[in-house]
Amino acid sequence: MEFDLPRAAAILVLIVAVGAGGLIGAGMMPLQTTLMMVVPSMLVFGALAFAIGVKHGEFRAGHA
Repeated sequence: MEFDLPRAAAILVLIVAVGAGGLIGAGMMPLQTTLMMVVPSMLVFGALAFAIGVKHGEFRAGHA
């Protein structure tokens, strides 16, 4: 299965939404804290990890 940018971004948003839904449903912290602090940090971390993974994949494909 090939991933293009829109499909990969949609999967990232889906994973963050499931994680945020779990945190909200569990009632571990106030809703405002979850939406204003946790969700943005999850998105930033996911985007950084995705970018590093893409660069690593490009390196592996070019040096194989």
